[in-house]
Amino acid sequence: MNEEAHSNHGSMGSKQGRTVYLSRVEKISACHRLHSNHLSDEENKKIYGKCNNPNGHGHNYTVTVTLKGKVDPVTGMVINITDLKEYMKKAIMDTLDHKNIDLDVDYFKDIVSTTENVATYIWDQMTQLLPDPSLLYEVKIHETDKNIVFYRGE
Repeated sequence: MNEEAHSNHGSMGSKQGRTVYLSRVEKISACHRLHSNHLSDEENKKIYGKCNNPNGHGHNYTVTVTLKGKVDPVTGMVINITDLKEYMKKAIMDTLDHKNIDLDVDYFKDIVSTTENVATYIWDQMTQLLPDPSLLYEVKIHETDKNIVFYRGE
């Protein structure tokens, strides 16, 4: 390898401070009912339609959590993916999977369990678990193939 090629090769391996986005996906099944305690039954039916069914309805949600951070020069990682998997298990799987969101998750006792609110709930749970909450970039939820919500902490 000539000196110029060696120099370029060396700089490629030693570039520090690169920002990487790391995502992990989990799938959950949960039911809920879109119903606001601040509205009359008639208003709830008008706003939420069939999603206001008194017996609720279910979804197979796909949840993507994305972190944004610098690659650690020693480990080569933004975060250990095994740790991220555990944080997501606690924040998402343990609290929401195979649950009635309205009845089983205290947070939703007085908050309508829209996908928008589920995304902010997951965000809050993740920030409590991550050792560096500033790494959290986005929570994205596919409620259906056509309905997608994402939240970036704003």
